[in-house]
This record gives sequence, C-alpha cells and structure tokens, in this order.
Amino acid sequence: MGIFEINFKLFRESDSVVQEDSNLLDIKNFVYDYFATQIQSIIKALKCFASLFKRISNSLKVDKPCDLELAKEQHRSFCSLLREIGLDVIELPPDDELPESVFVETSAIICNGVALIGKSDNPMRKKEADSMAIILKKELDIPVEMIDHSNAQLDGGDVLFTGREFFVGISNFTNEDGARAVAITFPEYPVTPIKASELRSKKIKIQKQIRKLYLQVGGPQRLKYYITMAGPDVLCVSNSTICQEIVRRMEREASFKYQKITLPEEHAANMLYINGTLVHRTPSEIPASYKVDKIPDTLILFVCKGNHEFGD
Repeated sequence: MGIFEINFKLFRESDSVVQEDSNLLDIKNFVYDYFATQIQSIIKALKCFASLFKRISNSLKVDKPCDLELAKEQHRSFCSLLREIGLDVIELPPDDELPESVFVETSAIICNGVALIGKSDNPMRKKEADSMAIILKKELDIPVEMIDHSNAQLDGGDVLFTGREFFVGISNFTNEDGARAVAITFPEYPVTPIKASELRSKKIKIQKQIRKLYLQVGGPQRLKYYITMAGPDVLCVSNSTICQEIVRRMEREASFKYQKITLPEEHAANMLYINGTLVHRTPSEIPASYKVDKIPDTLILFVCKGNHEFGD
C-alpha cells in the first residue's frame, strides 16, 4: 500500500505508546478504519486483471524512424512483463489496414466493467474505435457505451483515472464534449476536464453539479504523457513548466488530495502503476529520474527492457 501503509502503521503504533482515554482511542480507531476502507476502495478501483494488446503490423508508420523488428520484440517483452506481474494478457492479431490500432489505449476507457469508446474526426481512428467496440462487446462481453454527440472527440490517452475521480485533458485529440461523455458514462466519479486557455473554473450540470477546470494540454502530447498514477493517491509528474502548470490547476480543482513524485525528466512521468507494481522506462532513457528515491519502498519496480522504438 506504499506511503499509506507506512502512515497507518505509525498511527497504530502511537496508540500503544501514548496512554489516552477510551473515547479518544475509539475515535482514532474509527478514523483509521474509515481511511483504511477508503484506501482499499481506491486500490480496488485501480485493480487490473487483464490487458488487451494488438500485435504490431508490418504497415505501421510512426512520426520518427524506427526499427520495426526491434519494436515487435519490445512489444513481446512488454506482454511477457505484464504476465509476470499477474495480468491475463489478451493479444489480438495485427491489422494491416489499421496499423496504428496497436495503440489500443486511444480507443476505449474501461472503468467498473464498462467501456466508453473513444471518438475522433480522423477516419482511421474512427475505424479503430469501431473495431475495438466490436472486440470488447462481442468477444470479451464488456458493456460498451458509444458517444452520441457529433462534435465530440475523446482519446483514452487524455483520460487519467485516479481511483477517486477522472481528469480529462483537452488536447488536439479530446474536446469538452468528449470530457462531458466521460462524466455521463461514469456519473459515480467527479470529472475534471483540463484546458489552459481558460483560467477560470466552470460548472456544467450533468445529472448533478460537477466541478470542472479547463487546462489545455500542450503540443502533440496527451495528458498521460505528463501525469500518471504511481500508486493509490500518488501522482507521478515531472518538473517541466507545462506539467507543473497542469499539476497546480489539478490541485486547485481536484475533489481529493494527492501526494506527488516529481521527476526531473518530462517523459519519465509516463509510467504504469499496476496492482502494486510500477512499470517505467529503462535507466538509459531516464538516468536522472532513475536515481529519485521518493518512490514508496513497498512498490515493486519493473523496468521495460530496451529504449522505446515508438510511442510515449
């Protein structure tokens, strides 16, 4: 449980050190049990049992030159790593007609057993999303929700789920109507879209009042390039200017408080927290960040072997 496990342990030990009246101890026990339950609910919400992969197509084109065979090897290694962690890895065959469908994260957001299918004005991305919807619904028996709004755009890489709430980056790939679709599909969680050009918070009523802040995610990157989860209630961020701006606005508008691990390299913040394990880049890719010692001791670290050939 990382940082929280340590804090709770210290809190419990203090009961045996300081003699206090029974009423106060009852209150402390209630507080401990309450927060322990809350943390367990977050861990349950973040719990991952399976991962869906699509193999790399020979027709894959990326923005920068890459060694396609090396990329395939790294992709296989990544799948093996996730199996070591304990996930059921579902591998789909490559699709030469949709080579970028290997980036499955963009096509769907899955939470509490429901899949919200992404939406794009890019014809190829639309085909990828439609293909993903069929796979999830017919082959994996996962309920699927489609976005009805004609102008909506939603990319899964812009959607960060903390276990308590959603943050949705407004970017080149996701707009406010797309963020609204997340709020409609998962009304049990607060949803905070993020857009920099708007400096004031707005409120949009969707079934109930939901606090929303708009903060533009800059450049060609999606939100989870800048910020990811490093544990229950722990954000992994970098000290880059745009990341720190995103963090400040998130902290002002978030429904809950979060601890942070701040890394010196921007791309180092893009990691995966999976059931108590952090999966991150190799030391050669993030030499400065690899030396950071603020990661909770109880988390196991797995390193993806070899420098990434494509994708962030």
